[in-house]
Amino acid sequence: MQTYTIKPFQALDENTQQEIDHFTKLIHFKKGETLFTQDELNQYFYVVQKGKIKNYQLNLDNAKEQTIFVFRAGDMFDTITLLDGEPHDVMYEAMEDSTVYQMPIEDVRRMIDSNPEFNKKFFPYLAKQMRHMEELATDISLYSTEERFIKLLLQNLDPENLFKYKLLQGLSNTEIAKLIGTVRHVVERHLKKLKNDGLLEAKSKTLQIANGNKLLEKIKLF
Repeated sequence: MQTYTIKPFQALDENTQQEIDHFTKLIHFKKGETLFTQDELNQYFYVVQKGKIKNYQLNLDNAKEQTIFVFRAGDMFDTITLLDGEPHDVMYEAMEDSTVYQMPIEDVRRMIDSNPEFNKKFFPYLAKQMRHMEELATDISLYSTEERFIKLLLQNLDPENLFKYKLLQGLSNTEIAKLIGTVRHVVERHLKKLKNDGLLEAKSKTLQIANGNKLLEKIKLF
């Protein structure tokens, strides 16, 4: 039997880890691949080993896309289907070559019902996902795209932010726009303005914050 070290569960006791290993399979995806049928999401639960997988909604009438999560190493999905057993109308795409642990969803539900140690790892993570979704809805409703963009830049540097820390590395302006509910040219306009104001600078094709305090003052969100 293959032995795995699944990041969220690596501190569990040996017997629990062996039980999880017993029903876990490693799956690989290529960059750009559209992932999962609804049947797969109803049957399996996933934990990312490496790579980036985005979860998003798409309006087919206007082609507008909103990224909800970018799942990275240690992230779990689909927690909504896991808990309520109902289909979840979202789409998934591999943003880079990725590997995930695939677990039968009924086995994960059984672990939730019977294993308190498993729950101590699972439910705090679930709460963080819920807070992330609440923050996304609030930001889109209450703040401008410039404020959302600046906030994302700052969160990208915050090691305490589970879903945003170092998230922007390797992402195109188009993908960054989808994170904040806008389009590429709007992000590029904000980038240009922040560079002209001396708040951002580009070095080796990466963005660096030149004055974090001024960015904080600019959005007044923290």
